[in-house]
Amino acid sequence: MVVNGEKINFPGGGTHFHYGADKYIVSIAQMLKLPNNKLNSGGNIRNVLDVGCGVASFGAYLLPLDIIAMSLAPNDVHENQIQFALERGIPATLGVLGTKRLPYPSRSFELAHCSRCRIDWLQRDGILLLELDRVLRPGGYFVYSSPEAYAHDEENRRIWSAMNDLVHRMCWKIASKKNQTVIWIKPLSNGCYSRRDPGTRPPLCSSDDDPDAVWNVPMEACITPYSKKVNRAKGSELVPWPQRLIAPPPRLEELGMSSEKYKEDTEVWHWRVIQYWKQMKSKIEKNSFRNIMDMRANLGGFAASLADKDVWVMNIIPVHESSKLKIIYDRGLIGTIHDWCESFSTYPRTYDLLHAWLLFSKIEKQGCGFEDLLIEMDRILRPQGFAIIRDKVSVIDYIKRYLPALRWDAWSSEVEPTVDALSSGKEERVLIVQKRLWEESPVML
Repeated sequence: MVVNGEKINFPGGGTHFHYGADKYIVSIAQMLKLPNNKLNSGGNIRNVLDVGCGVASFGAYLLPLDIIAMSLAPNDVHENQIQFALERGIPATLGVLGTKRLPYPSRSFELAHCSRCRIDWLQRDGILLLELDRVLRPGGYFVYSSPEAYAHDEENRRIWSAMNDLVHRMCWKIASKKNQTVIWIKPLSNGCYSRRDPGTRPPLCSSDDDPDAVWNVPMEACITPYSKKVNRAKGSELVPWPQRLIAPPPRLEELGMSSEKYKEDTEVWHWRVIQYWKQMKSKIEKNSFRNIMDMRANLGGFAASLADKDVWVMNIIPVHESSKLKIIYDRGLIGTIHDWCESFSTYPRTYDLLHAWLLFSKIEKQGCGFEDLLIEMDRILRPQGFAIIRDKVSVIDYIKRYLPALRWDAWSSEVEPTVDALSSGKEERVLIVQKRLWEESPVML
């Protein structure tokens, strides 16, 4: 940390950012010979997974490049770093890299990064590296900056030799290696897998394995091949950012949804967000929002409509709608899967704005309590933060009973929205509330 007047700057954040994270990022782009030494590669690199992120300086310095990183702490003992990152307004999450799949679909990230993240990538037949392989897109990169890549002592050379052997069998190739960093690239097709010698390990995953199933699914030490459709389809690649935010994603057809319906969804959310901001206009300032959570994100339309604002959105897809998360990532957004009958793995007072569209109606059918969800929302929401709840009239009336007890009564607004293509068929209301800044009354002795 560097004190600069009344501000604290974070030029590094890791022992490999000797000259600052920004210059380290430029060096990666130079190693890959990307245009103008910019890691975004003209919008072709948008989603990044930073494993062992520390206080998320790597992700912070990617933001000016229009790259959004899911900064991941792979160990429970790093929770203070993630809390610090979120308080800085940088996307970050706890995500233990252990025995279960990470909560992201296959082919979610163009680049994964690990700088001194102290992960044993060789354990259990390389199962953790194979998990990175699952979430990397075709032609995706793994940037690895660690002593094993450059140190010449016996132990580090042994680890480097074993990793080289493993990634070779995984069909990864070295794209560049310089100083303390090596960059591997994942194959674009299944061709290399088919040319391996019979019995080569790790094996390919079985044909009945769903690489996008991630809720409480055990990792397996196998390579996730591309489907035949991915392997032969022409024009299935993503368009560059920011066009990909609006363009119909290639995997849309896997949901059985037409491009027309997708465009309609995007237009509806654009209009809805305009109306939300009109409701809050008298209460919000330019910098009121930074960390936003869409608690039932559908196709990411709410987040897409905020692209012109200096915010980031954690898009949450409920477990029973998990197939939609791949669309979130195809659009160049980030998110995760969650069951709102359980608590969310984040910290108190983490988000400035929560958006809940028909969420209460959905969990009611699961037999979960409204009160439990409201308390969880209150835990996540910062003081003076806002919650936008769009639901049936009966649900809104029920929630309003709890606003004084929650201290969500600093300000509120309730309107009957215009009926649109996503309306539930029953009369809806939009309730927007602001959480009060309050302290516990002192105990009188």
